[in-house]
Amino acid sequence: MIRVVIVDDQELVRAGLRALAVHDGDIEVVAEARTGCEGLARVRELRPDVVLMDVRMPEMDGLEATRAIVADAALADVRVLMLTTFDEDEDVVAAVRAGAAGYLLKDVSPGELREAVRVVARGGSLLSPSVAATVMRAAAGGAPVVVDEARLAGLTAREREVLEQVGRGLTNDEIARTLFLSPATARTYVSRLLTKLDARDRAALVVLAYETGLVRPGA
Repeated sequence: MIRVVIVDDQELVRAGLRALAVHDGDIEVVAEARTGCEGLARVRELRPDVVLMDVRMPEMDGLEATRAIVADAALADVRVLMLTTFDEDEDVVAAVRAGAAGYLLKDVSPGELREAVRVVARGGSLLSPSVAATVMRAAAGGAPVVVDEARLAGLTAREREVLEQVGRGLTNDEIARTLFLSPATARTYVSRLLTKLDARDRAALVVLAYETGLVRPGA
């Protein structure tokens, strides 16, 4: 059973998320909170598997609460999934950098929401397609004209190729097909990139691929 805490300042939204999340029987909502401060307290008390975190709330916003969760060694197994109505560039990139395992808009389907919870509970990360595009656009806004070789030093040619495909939003299976690798080998390369680049998750690799200029919009 995946244990979830919902943090959102709107009661109606919390009720809707609770109903959607528990539909299939493998997800349990163990607590709700209406502010970042209250949510952080409940997370520290209950140590859930996943936190559905809104971005904009009173007292403490979701970004600050996420940073606090990520920085707490006692909460190392807690994964944060940002779920919001906003897809503004600065919010999306800030969420990724704060350590969120994923960022979805609240217009996702019930099935997509439940699958997102399962993915991050397993240790994965994700961005909805529209949000991924926002991350790419925002990160690329400050990308250098040439590839930032210093930040990519230590990567093999194949690792750079895999990072480029991650930056383009490809899944491990898609990377395997594109680069003529086995799915297991593709997963190994992604895991190696996370370690070498000290990236928390796949979303952070997407940002890094664009910030270093390895991938550019329209390329």
